[in-house]
Amino acid sequence: MYAATASNSNIHREALLPFSVEPVGATSSRRNKQSIEERSFQAALICLELHFETKTGIGRNTMPEVKKMVAKTLDLSLNKADVRESLAKNIDIWMRLQKIFNMAIPILNSRSLHSSYSPNGTVHETDTTESASLILKNHEPLVQDLHFLNSLLVISRNMLAIKDTAQEICAAVQFDHAVRELIVLCVIVTSKGYDGENVDEQSRGKLNEITELYKKLLVTSLQHMHNWTMGNDRFKMAFWFEMMFDQELANDSSNDMGIDNLNVEKVHEEVKNWNRRHSKKDKFAGELLDRYTADVASGVTPGPLPQPYDEPSPNNQIEESKTPVWKPDLADKYEQDRLYARVSHEVDMWWKLVRDLNYEGWVVQMESVEDAMARAETCRENAMSRYLPRNDRHFEDEDYDLHHEPSEGAFDMTDPSIDDRSISGNTGEEEEEEEEDDDDDSYVEGPLRGLLTEIPNILDTKQIEALHMTVKACIVDSMGSGLTPAGENLQKTRCKMFLALDCGKNLLREMLVFIAVWEQNDQQFIFQITAQIIEAFHHNALLPYAWNSLRILKDIVSPAQTVLLRLINYMFRARKDSPIYDDVRDYNRDAKLIHFLYKYFRTRVVPDCMALIWAQAQVKVGNNDPADFPVDLWDMERAKDGLSQYLDLISVICDISEMRPLLIEWESVYELIAILKALEAGVDRKPLVDPMPRRPANGAPLFDDRSPPSNIPRSQAHIPPLHDTPHKFPWSGIKNQILVILASLVAPVNGRRNGAGNATVQKQLLERGGIMPLLNCCVYDGHNEY
Repeated sequence: MYAATASNSNIHREALLPFSVEPVGATSSRRNKQSIEERSFQAALICLELHFETKTGIGRNTMPEVKKMVAKTLDLSLNKADVRESLAKNIDIWMRLQKIFNMAIPILNSRSLHSSYSPNGTVHETDTTESASLILKNHEPLVQDLHFLNSLLVISRNMLAIKDTAQEICAAVQFDHAVRELIVLCVIVTSKGYDGENVDEQSRGKLNEITELYKKLLVTSLQHMHNWTMGNDRFKMAFWFEMMFDQELANDSSNDMGIDNLNVEKVHEEVKNWNRRHSKKDKFAGELLDRYTADVASGVTPGPLPQPYDEPSPNNQIEESKTPVWKPDLADKYEQDRLYARVSHEVDMWWKLVRDLNYEGWVVQMESVEDAMARAETCRENAMSRYLPRNDRHFEDEDYDLHHEPSEGAFDMTDPSIDDRSISGNTGEEEEEEEEDDDDDSYVEGPLRGLLTEIPNILDTKQIEALHMTVKACIVDSMGSGLTPAGENLQKTRCKMFLALDCGKNLLREMLVFIAVWEQNDQQFIFQITAQIIEAFHHNALLPYAWNSLRILKDIVSPAQTVLLRLINYMFRARKDSPIYDDVRDYNRDAKLIHFLYKYFRTRVVPDCMALIWAQAQVKVGNNDPADFPVDLWDMERAKDGLSQYLDLISVICDISEMRPLLIEWESVYELIAILKALEAGVDRKPLVDPMPRRPANGAPLFDDRSPPSNIPRSQAHIPPLHDTPHKFPWSGIKNQILVILASLVAPVNGRRNGAGNATVQKQLLERGGIMPLLNCCVYDGHNEY
């Protein structure tokens, strides 16, 4: 094997031999001191270079031997630390890996996609049918190549465990760029559906096999990125720079929430300048790279190192300022950024503008109960005339408009725009298509931007862990390296960038609506990682901004907001019986978040939910026709999910002794009793035993629900029973949640919670007419079994 490969290329002879030989001529300056594992792996890599470089490839008898050597190296890289380290410090190996992947990616593209893509992730229109035919035609070579590339990537991922030195060499040979291009290709291929009706079972099996291999390669690529950035602020920022910007250096105007006005182009330049200023290499890696560069002339290396993508810093010898100074009139942008010393002045200013408006003190007050009652009445009056009532401009919260004049489009926390969706009774095809579009828009408004955004829709819970772990490693404080000489916490800066840029906001939304996260219990790894990411936003006073960025006009609480609430609930449950509030800063941070969320509950969630329940009541008493009900069952389900998660949050807060007084001070009893009253009027109780339907007077048999009656069109026969009866939506379990909260609020105030109840809450219950709604809850209701 060794001899056969060496005869093909004499310049690699020394690298292939398993022993040291006397150097001859030009090779005299470089003796082979590589271990047997390094030589064996290099031999395999040279064969794979030939495989991807030439049309004829290598012999059929050679390929199995190459496969054995790669498999052996993979095993050693996993289990032998010394082998892993020797491979990681071998620049020849890194260079050969880079060459192989740079040759392989275009080949995979040509065999898998009937379109082209650019390295920055911009995809041209892809013909799915033609792509499927292309994959089937190239099935066998694709299977072989994808297996090889995944094994090589696993080996290089393991090599990165050496950290600084390996990370530095990986960047120097630009292998990280090759992996990024591979991620682009994997996302494009796996996001297409190849299992159409025109494909037979055998072909479908082959297409699924290739899709799964691409997914496997995508997972390994994400793990590789994680290891490349781990514990290294330079490469974390390089990764963030690549992933958080796309070709359009501007945020989408459809996602604009009024006041941020972020200059994305300026952020891009400032982050790029920071990367240029911090390009100093790891000392040991630098020595290895210099030694390699000196050996290039000998002709026995894989070739010269690639030229850097970015020009080097023009002031490499000038020390960066340790005291940030911003000079707005300085024409030299690089020098302006060097004097500022932080990553981005633009991001810093953006954060001061959009952070929680109570960040520096209690500026925004809670809306009074009287105003909340007036708002609820306005919503109720409009419940049947529009999709979600929004005729409440006179309730706009002036307190939240501190930074800008109203004409500037202020960042209003509570007053969403009017949704004017048609509620006409027509049932034509045109309207059905419009409703379908609305359903799609309920999850996404505007295009999904960003290289990583599609990944949550592709991978399952276990596969996607590397993505969440990388995001966590880049923004969570505990995984940072402390403050820079200029006093900047780079973890916090990346956290701010994540929400400042559309690519980050879109990724967050997809991570939250990722169905597996919603289904996981709070002990699952993926759930806990996501919760830590959310807490990082909280520590940067950005959860209010994140909450509003996830808002969707047609939903009372959007699916992403509902998942976010669940994660916040998890965060607050950990506060119970914890000494965290011994620090007043921790108390104030949590209290301000609770204030923001409860204000949204009072001004948006409760009025809109009560308006829907009131609309149910109007149908129930015959004032309105069921066909005129303003929303469908799916909308009702989402409204209920959001309300239920909010009640869970309030229940958790009630159990935190330091926070319970806030709910009492804000008279949360009002909302709870108001919802109970609305449910009593609008929703029938489910009896203990359903009454038997009466047989028709003519003695005909009871309707058999297994076959549709003749007067129902066949196309509607599959519709679930409640699909066309949203006016009968039961709001199951809501009464139970409310009663648990009221019991906690009215409980005694002493530490042991025994003796007389809380007099303040008892008085509030009487003032809000709460006794009768509570007594009514004693009547059996199968929708709220106690």
